[in-house]
Amino acid sequence: MTTDNDRPGVVVRVPATSANLGPGFDSLGLALDLHDAVEATLLADAGVHVQVEGEGADELDLGEGHLIVRAMRVAFDRMGAVQPAGIRLRCLNRIPHARGLGSSSAAICAGILAARALAGTAGPRDAGATGPGELTDADVFALATELEGHPDNVAPCLAGGLTIAWSDHLGPAHMVKLKPHEDVRPVALIPGFRLSTEEARGLLPKDVPHSDAAANAGRAALLVAALTQTPEPGLLMAATEDRLHQDYRAPAMPRTADLVRRLRAAGLPAVVSGAGPTVLVFATRDTQDLIASEVGTEWLIQPMNVDTVGAGVLFPETR
Repeated sequence: MTTDNDRPGVVVRVPATSANLGPGFDSLGLALDLHDAVEATLLADAGVHVQVEGEGADELDLGEGHLIVRAMRVAFDRMGAVQPAGIRLRCLNRIPHARGLGSSSAAICAGILAARALAGTAGPRDAGATGPGELTDADVFALATELEGHPDNVAPCLAGGLTIAWSDHLGPAHMVKLKPHEDVRPVALIPGFRLSTEEARGLLPKDVPHSDAAANAGRAALLVAALTQTPEPGLLMAATEDRLHQDYRAPAMPRTADLVRRLRAAGLPAVVSGAGPTVLVFATRDTQDLIASEVGTEWLIQPMNVDTVGAGVLFPETR
């Protein structure tokens, strides 16, 4: 229930993302024009109230354990802001969960950005703190990476476009944003089944052959070039070859692995999106119509554009 003492809310909009993109394991990411929207309001009365429409509406934890709430709490602490007595979230979720489209990164980024925008209304800062509202964009990226565990999804979610992310040894994460060519048409093939990132990561070996690492380094560099110039299907096919993670994860998602193989055999540059099980195809104007002939009814074919803006706080409180 809203009272006269409740603070004005904000609305945060965050895009879906696809990480790895084939050879760019834990480094390359792409923002997609499929978005979640979160309205966050600080309440005078204690308690957390989370209302979810769309993906995640059946989640069991719609209180303090909700990922957006947890990210907000950490961000308030990091800024030295007093934790609000209560939080209300209204979430309109379109990003599928546990499908390899960055839903957890989107939630983390939404929570941090909402907390940053609301920090000045949360209350006086703790003694000796650097002060609420003083998270820079670099700080937001660093905190999101810390909470997510790796930067490849949070980078495109925050910045938009095509991103290259990396971390210094025991140091902060960094990213570079690039603009993909306008003729690159990402098409997500989204299955009805799910796969957790933790399960997919658990299948990766600790060591890989030097030849595989060298092959992926070359393909990742080629992919950056292929996505930022006029796309050529042949070049995209070569650039999306992977030896570091997709084959190792195939036992956990055999239908995804089979679809990737069939699409590539048809000359379509298909990759596993993030940890899967969604498949991402880099279509062009000439190849987009070929996808449907290789995909069965089990998969939702969702053509997308690249989100070039990234996450942002919207005013006023409207979606």
